[in-house]
Amino acid sequence: MSDIKIVVAAHKKYKMPEDSMYLPLHVGAAGKDSIGFERDDNGVNISVKNPNYCELTGLYWAWKNLEADYIGLVHYRRYFTVAGNPGKTEEEKFRHVLSESEAQLLLLKSPVVLPKKRNYYIENLYDHYKHSMYIEPLDLAGEIIHEKCPEYYEEFLKLHKRTSAHMFNMMIMRKDILDEYCEWLFPILEELENRTSSLKYDAFHARFFGRVSELLLDVFINTKKYSYTEARVLDMQKINWLKKGTSFLAAKFFGKKYSKSF
Repeated sequence: MSDIKIVVAAHKKYKMPEDSMYLPLHVGAAGKDSIGFERDDNGVNISVKNPNYCELTGLYWAWKNLEADYIGLVHYRRYFTVAGNPGKTEEEKFRHVLSESEAQLLLLKSPVVLPKKRNYYIENLYDHYKHSMYIEPLDLAGEIIHEKCPEYYEEFLKLHKRTSAHMFNMMIMRKDILDEYCEWLFPILEELENRTSSLKYDAFHARFFGRVSELLLDVFINTKKYSYTEARVLDMQKINWLKKGTSFLAAKFFGKKYSKSF
């Protein structure tokens, strides 16, 4: 049986799965009081970057500080599940969060587990980002890839055509693949910091490092041609789909950028 450890990124105290495979991690813990979870400012870390990097400070911490056959990242309000009907209440949903035995079976199929792709249907990934966020960081990420690791650039350009992606920075990866991914991703983001230092965004849009990385995950996976298995995403909190859809249309047709998460 493989050793699997999945970090649950959280910025506040929240109910956690009881399965020992999960490790609750306080992301952005630097300078904050304890919430009773492991902290991402312990060991080798970039905790202070959390306001911009979001859950990626948790990924970095897991990469640098955990030893396991497989390492993963999920969110306190978003998990993997194999259940077709996990229920509506939070209590019901927690009973259907991916278990260690279920994860073992998924990882027998492939060395990577990713969330089911999110489809945008009426526009490609690049245009969706351009309409809902400020495009400069994504364009600069493309320039960095073209300069530093050009073998990935062809796949990056497919953002102009593809209409679906594995989102949320959620994954479970065999440790050597996670190492390779992080060794590729974080230097790109570090250089992106250098090239965006003059950009002035509000707190919501300054979190673009986390958003850009969502799109870079498939650039890495597809370029390396790693096989993966998809699992459903289980949202623990109710999503206002009407508001989300309205904001999506307002961004596409009226140029109104998103102002908060949904």
